[in-house]
Amino acid sequence: RLYQIPFEMPDCEGESPQTLHLIGDFSAPAEFFVTLGVFSFLYSMAALVLYLRFHSLYAENKKLPFADFCITLCFAFFWLVAAAAWGKGLSDVKAATRPSSLLAAMAVCHGPDVVCSAGTTPAMGLANISVVR
Repeated sequence: RLYQIPFEMPDCEGESPQTLHLIGDFSAPAEFFVTLGVFSFLYSMAALVLYLRFHSLYAENKKLPFADFCITLCFAFFWLVAAAAWGKGLSDVKAATRPSSLLAAMAVCHGPDVVCSAGTTPAMGLANISVVR
């Protein structure tokens, strides 16, 4: 939810700085990934109870292992989709917070005799590692 993050734009005329907000809401992929993780955890706990407490029911019923296999396949597919969506969301956040895009959004940088520079590039190493893991 980048639109909730304010930052101050300097004013070259000595007035008080203006507050700008970033553009974009890239929280849905991360929320989908976390929700899928919670549901996977809950399902694995329920399956563990089924395996340990009701082992005879699981061993005698031939449809139950197949249903478990199908549910596990669905979770694996949705995990792959969620991981790809999370990676795409991260690349969108990187694009929205790139210093050149932020400088282009600042009206003060569009003057004829104005030179704006970003200063430093944001470090995204930990975010990249989170997607790779």
